[in-house]
Amino acid sequence: MLRKIALVVSIVFQPLLMPSLVFWLILFAVPEASSIPAEFKLRIYYLIVLSTLVIPMITIIGLRLSGTVKSLHMAEIKDRMIPFSVTSLYFLLTVYFLYQVSELDPVLWLSLGLVSLVVLFLTVVTFFWKMSAHMTGVGGLLALVLVLGLKFPNFEVLYPLLGALILSGAVASSRLCLNAHKPMEVYVGFFFGFVSCYLGFLWIWA
Repeated sequence: MLRKIALVVSIVFQPLLMPSLVFWLILFAVPEASSIPAEFKLRIYYLIVLSTLVIPMITIIGLRLSGTVKSLHMAEIKDRMIPFSVTSLYFLLTVYFLYQVSELDPVLWLSLGLVSLVVLFLTVVTFFWKMSAHMTGVGGLLALVLVLGLKFPNFEVLYPLLGALILSGAVASSRLCLNAHKPMEVYVGFFFGFVSCYLGFLWIWA
């Protein structure tokens, strides 16, 4: 039973979901975090979800169906190399697109650029070591919640912070329960995601 719950948590709160949660917070939970007009926020959000969640997910499923990747769980390092590399490319292309649209608030491309750099570093590490992508993602999400709480007094940070902390614990427990990672891979992934995103988002809203 515990393994089934752990599997559901791992699938639902997969790393590809984290950018969507990040930009939901930036665009909707803290409206003053960007200067994007309200009527355009939903369109921009759909674009980000499409390019950082839907298209990478479809690509990874395609790699699985073609036999390029043995399992969607990517238990082995070699199964993670191509999906992680392709995902990094999608992220960077989206950053470039947002950067080219000069009318948009730079917070958008800077935030996605930060996320993309984290993903790119994770991809490079993956060629040598299986650092937890799940924990890197939730660590980054927790960092964003803290930064938004520090920089925007109107943001009621308590419940998002509790939610991010509970999510971090649930995801870490799930990855360990499934034997998907060793404890050090989980801890380092969380620490890297948290520290890099905390410093990065502090700089963006400095």
